[in-house]
Amino acid sequence: MTSRPLSTADSVSTPSPPALEYHDVTVAYGRRPVLWNIDLVVASPSLFGIIGPNGAGKSTLLKAALGLVPLSGGEVRIFGRPLAEVRGRVGYVPQRESVDWDFPVNVLDVVLMGTYARLGWFRRPRAPERLLAMECLERVGLADVATRQIGRLSGGQQQRVFLARALAQRADLYFLDEPMAGVDARSQEGIFRVLSDLRDEGKLVIIVHHDLRSAAEWCDNVALVDMRLVATGPAAAVLTPANLRRTYAGRLDVLDEIGRAVEEGGRTP
Repeated sequence: MTSRPLSTADSVSTPSPPALEYHDVTVAYGRRPVLWNIDLVVASPSLFGIIGPNGAGKSTLLKAALGLVPLSGGEVRIFGRPLAEVRGRVGYVPQRESVDWDFPVNVLDVVLMGTYARLGWFRRPRAPERLLAMECLERVGLADVATRQIGRLSGGQQQRVFLARALAQRADLYFLDEPMAGVDARSQEGIFRVLSDLRDEGKLVIIVHHDLRSAAEWCDNVALVDMRLVATGPAAAVLTPANLRRTYAGRLDVLDEIGRAVEEGGRTP
């Protein structure tokens, strides 16, 4: 019996879809547009920063991908599919302001929440999940506060706990909404190093961020957003005075800040 010869279609593999795609996405709150006709494609692996002024729609851009705000138009696809089909591959770290820090739960229990999606509704975390949660806390430098109530931690520690919860999901795509807000410089560097490690492991990390200096230092690629997409691409090519002037309406302090960051040479080793 002779085998069928391979055709050209057989021998050429189909390329994988991008990790994240926004196609003509518009979001409005009432009659006020917040995002307008956003077209953005982001591939893995990357540490990708979403940057822009207050009220520019940065957080809304994340929430649109996560199904947390309705779209007025367009679509978002993750790994080529709707969110509902790949939700287990997506991790999310919300803004600190959206969390009730007085809730009576300890640090380990918060991180264990990251394992719930894989366990299903009727299974409780057991020894393997607790071991994973402790490993994630160790990774963010908080294993020694596992039994502490979440509200008793500093702002930087709280952010790292929620990062550990996202790590426990073992996701392929991570969304983080202003994870550096209210965080001291040491915690900020620790968080960025964990995010860089995730990138090096082949993950896509999307981070809403406001500090241009650290964005130039740590992010591989960025998108400048001010209701519309102003520019996107490698950080060094996008964070230019011309693009920042278009994004921030000529705020000189912002242009000076990025100028200093570029002069100081980008990412630290």
